[in-house]
Amino acid sequence: MNIDPSTTKYLIRASIVAEGIVEKPDVVGAIFGQTEGLLGNELDLRDMQKSGRIGRIEVEIGQNKGKSEGEITIPSSLDQVETVILASALETIDRVGPCRANIEITKVEDVRLAKKKKIVERAKSLLSTLMAESNHTGESLTASVRQSVQVEEIIHYGKDKCPAGPNVPTSDAIIVVEGRADVLNLLKHGIKNAIAVEGTNIPRSIQDLSKERVVTAFVDGDRGGELILRELLQVAEVDFVARAPQTREVEDLTQKQIMKGLRNKIPAEQYVEMYGLEGIELPAATTKSEERVPQGPQTTKNQKNRGVKPPAKRGDTTSKRPAKNDQKTKILSEEQKKYKGILGELSGTSKAKMLNPSGSVVDETPVRNLAETLKKSSSDVKTLIFDGIITQRLIDIATEKGISTIVGSKLGNVAKQVTSIEIITKNDLN
Repeated sequence: MNIDPSTTKYLIRASIVAEGIVEKPDVVGAIFGQTEGLLGNELDLRDMQKSGRIGRIEVEIGQNKGKSEGEITIPSSLDQVETVILASALETIDRVGPCRANIEITKVEDVRLAKKKKIVERAKSLLSTLMAESNHTGESLTASVRQSVQVEEIIHYGKDKCPAGPNVPTSDAIIVVEGRADVLNLLKHGIKNAIAVEGTNIPRSIQDLSKERVVTAFVDGDRGGELILRELLQVAEVDFVARAPQTREVEDLTQKQIMKGLRNKIPAEQYVEMYGLEGIELPAATTKSEERVPQGPQTTKNQKNRGVKPPAKRGDTTSKRPAKNDQKTKILSEEQKKYKGILGELSGTSKAKMLNPSGSVVDETPVRNLAETLKKSSSDVKTLIFDGIITQRLIDIATEKGISTIVGSKLGNVAKQVTSIEIITKNDLN
């Protein structure tokens, strides 16, 4: 009779080699016949099988070159001692049918340990699946809620129904991005005044909006971003340019990368000069309404009314920048004449020169690398002369490096000047 698998404790495995042709019934008969009475009445194989303490004896045997070889398997629900005694008894069998035979125990296997191992492995697999599903569900839930809120916040601005943040209609300044995904990413990080152009054909709504607001173009750091920026610069009044890191897209940026990109924005005019965008002619800007432009002095004429802040009025500034001479003919000092000559040499080159206290040139660099070059410079630089627009960022770096004079083509968005630096523009030298 078969043993109940649920009561099996051990599995006796043995190999058999017979010098002749034998079959399964011959092997089973030899096991019962040659162990009968050998182990006493308590371990009689027939009685134990009838009571279910020993399961069905399985034999797999084959013939090869006149010999028979195979494996014997006996399930046992006896205790350890009784099981190994029975296993040892099998090795006393020396004949199967008419043939000499040899039986050798290969293993006494604890079935419960195998089951426990299988249970542990399966439990690990189930737990991994459960944890992965739980994490995915949690992330999906959070993402779903966040996305639903972001989608609810997105509006469609103007006749062109441009995707935009909820603050675009009322904000003094806006950020122009490429697509809806960029607006969503900025919303995710708390920036609600972005609007998307959705292609290189700039919508009329954004063109009209740029005449009233301070506009920052925030585009991808790839070829597509450059094409959209070129189009924006030609048809809209862009005040500042910010770009994602090279090959990166605005929709994939982290909050830190977004804030760093916006913080490092530069005036559009300076961007065109620095990167030599040939064929780009910035549109003549109309006067942006005072309530739309960030509070500060009125835009000067030579800044083309592009929403860029001019320097503070001379009556209340702390800068060492000299007042313009109202007379038609200006009297320049020898030092100013030198600055004028160097600035003339640099005109159209988009380069910068750094002078030491004695007036000698200690370094020369392209304007686009000027900020980084200044940060890394170990030379004693007193004067900076360059073919470009003087920005707040450049003044801040110059202050840190102890530079006392900055000479540039124009003055850009400078809201805060310092007493330690003299600012001179091309107009001051004419």
